[in-house]
Amino acid sequence: MSIFSKAKDTFKLQRDAKKVKQELKNIHVEAEEAGVLTVRVGADQEVVAVEFTEKAFQEIANGSITRERLSGIFVKTMNRALKKAQEIASQKMKGIWEQMNSLR
Repeated sequence: MSIFSKAKDTFKLQRDAKKVKQELKNIHVEAEEAGVLTVRVGADQEVVAVEFTEKAFQEIANGSITRERLSGIFVKTMNRALKKAQEIASQKMKGIWEQMNSLR
């Protein structure tokens, strides 16, 4: 493979990677927990929204949920949303990785 051919393939790969990266920004996944929290994350690993329901504030006010418990719910929900986003990103990027390996 000539150096020009390799350069052309590399340029195409960069263009394809940018396109996939843009697509990932437009894909959102959600995770919900205990009826008190919903987290939305983009497949590009950016947090889009964190929404506590009215139920969460009521349960905090009446003492049926502690700050520590709510914190645990937040971490668990955020991790689930991020994991979903990572799985989608991995699938979308699979073709890019295969192209990169073929350039070696």
